[in-house]
Amino acid sequence: MSTEPSPVVTERSDGVATITFSRPEAMNSLDVRTKEALLAQLRAAASDPDVRCVVLTGTGRAFCVGQDLKEHVRLLGEDPQQLWTTVAEHYNPVVELIATMDKPVVAAVNGVAAGAGAAFAFAADLRYVAESAGFNLAFTGIALSCDSGTSWSLPRLVGPGRAKELLYFPRTVPAREALELGLATEVVPDAELAERVGQVARTLAAGPTRAYGAVRRAIAFSSSHALADALDFEDEMMTRTGLSEDHRAAVDAFLAKEPPSFSGR
Repeated sequence: MSTEPSPVVTERSDGVATITFSRPEAMNSLDVRTKEALLAQLRAAASDPDVRCVVLTGTGRAFCVGQDLKEHVRLLGEDPQQLWTTVAEHYNPVVELIATMDKPVVAAVNGVAAGAGAAFAFAADLRYVAESAGFNLAFTGIALSCDSGTSWSLPRLVGPGRAKELLYFPRTVPAREALELGLATEVVPDAELAERVGQVARTLAAGPTRAYGAVRRAIAFSSSHALADALDFEDEMMTRTGLSEDHRAAVDAFLAKEPPSFSGR
């Protein structure tokens, strides 16, 4: 059993699970150990009913710079096949969890987010970006296609034409430009990022969790289905949330002219 500190750390408070990349010496790059820890901790947060909002962030100068290239080079010499199975075994389930878990996910982008690290942030509902941070779609720079859901999330944020430009000509997009392009929800002074994201996350964690989950699922569904199918799915989600304890509490609070208190159920 390893005695090394985990490369991914989770803290829980006030209904918020903050999952933090903790390999600052390696710019929070993704070796196998980090990917496995991230996947396990995302699964735990997604399945924990006491967690009503998830925050993903990093330590040091980076949010996450994607694949650990030192490990990549070593595996090219030892076991090249493992380099490509990691997409199905790690990257795909990580992104699917971030994008579809039944609770909101917020990315606190504290530093550069590159490759799969950028894709993880794009899969979140909201991206609060430090002024010194930026995004880099570095895949073609090392002659690789994009992964981690980039082909799905990036065109939805910036449009297919701009997505191709950012992928064909990799560069670091600074925070302010990221905001203009739609990659960032809000740009925050570096020293204020944790406080701002904490405020947002606590607000979400105190809200109607099932309704948030239904909304994010409905938006994802509608992006790849016809209007009639999207309307049917909305009907399904409306029934699901209409039967929730939170909906009843909200109606009762409205009738009593009081602010609602949500349990997430």
